[in-house]
Amino acid sequence: MDVNQYMITLGEQARSAATAIARASTQDKNKALLAIADAISQQRSALYQANATDLENGRAKGLDAALLDRLELTDARIDTMIEGLHQVATLPDPVGEITNMKYRPSGIQVGKMRVPLGVIGIIYESRPNVTIEAASLCLKSGNATILRGGSESIASNQMLAACIRTGLAAAGLPETAVQVVETTDRAAVGKLITMPEFVDVIVPRGGKGLIERVSKEARVPVIKHLDGICHVYLDRFADKTKALNIAVNAKTHRYGTCNTMETLLVHQQVANEWLPELGEAFAALGVELRGCDQTRDILNSIHAATAADWDTEYLAPILSIKIVASIDDAIEHINRHGSHHTDSIVTENYTLARQFLTEVDSSSVMINASTRFADGFEYGLGAEIGISTDKIHARGPVGLDGLTSQKYVVFGNGEVRT
Repeated sequence: MDVNQYMITLGEQARSAATAIARASTQDKNKALLAIADAISQQRSALYQANATDLENGRAKGLDAALLDRLELTDARIDTMIEGLHQVATLPDPVGEITNMKYRPSGIQVGKMRVPLGVIGIIYESRPNVTIEAASLCLKSGNATILRGGSESIASNQMLAACIRTGLAAAGLPETAVQVVETTDRAAVGKLITMPEFVDVIVPRGGKGLIERVSKEARVPVIKHLDGICHVYLDRFADKTKALNIAVNAKTHRYGTCNTMETLLVHQQVANEWLPELGEAFAALGVELRGCDQTRDILNSIHAATAADWDTEYLAPILSIKIVASIDDAIEHINRHGSHHTDSIVTENYTLARQFLTEVDSSSVMINASTRFADGFEYGLGAEIGISTDKIHARGPVGLDGLTSQKYVVFGNGEVRT
């Protein structure tokens, strides 16, 4: 296969399909989503067979247990894909929505209309269910998409691609509106991210190495986040029960997610009272603690935190703890060492809560809530294509609105400028 020419062909087909999908009615898009769900249900046995091939190849290549688990399609995971398609079909269609209409002194009305981005390239690893999540969100938001999954899930993704084509055809939409790259050649990624004539946005979903490569080499805009170094700050005006519950949940609900707390900041006036209880709670759950000198004076059996710890996304049962003298110190630490993902304050002081909201430079800032809520489903987006920590139109969990842009629209009645 000539990978370069193959990717150009996909790009040309996607660009052509983008025009058709952008003008598709909500009814037709929802019909396609439900037809894809039906096709997956009908092809369940074939999906299992394709996934078994991927799992067998993965074991032969020495993939570890965690990767194999992410790769496996179980009954529950297929059911979740089907349910997700139904959920996206029920979401409001953002395309064509007109907002902020205002009369100007000239007599014209000016507002904004939500429109698709065009062609979205999505690069991801391991989990074949991302194929359906990405396809459904791009389709509902009126975008064509080119999906490049990991080589380890190629058979599963190709089977899912066949289901997607069936669903699109059933709704009378072009099958090329969603294309799954058929080659595992890494050169396909390099070409996909350097075709601005065909691709409008790239969304990488995977490890830090993949995202760094895409960010460095892409010639089109990228929606991404590199790290999830999230903080919880326990203020001196916090309710103790809320503070302890939020801190434990933010760290231990799940360890391997980007919205898991990696650093706990504690005001010095409550540290002596609260840290021993927190230390016991984390120890009972098998969390390794690393602390600043003041923290270790209180929890003297824990490891010393190094300078690198404050800049580390552990994705593991490890937590860094730092005692701070004020909310200003907490904010300064977060803005210096955080990754602009998600940070939370626990406090009953309204003024300090507002200061935290205003001054913490992150895509999600929370008051009295666990960082684990930074998620498209929890935010009412239905689903998400990923998290963005960039300061672009899409910031935080990226749902349907994040896969659209806005253009100005003007309504007049014969006005001319003088």
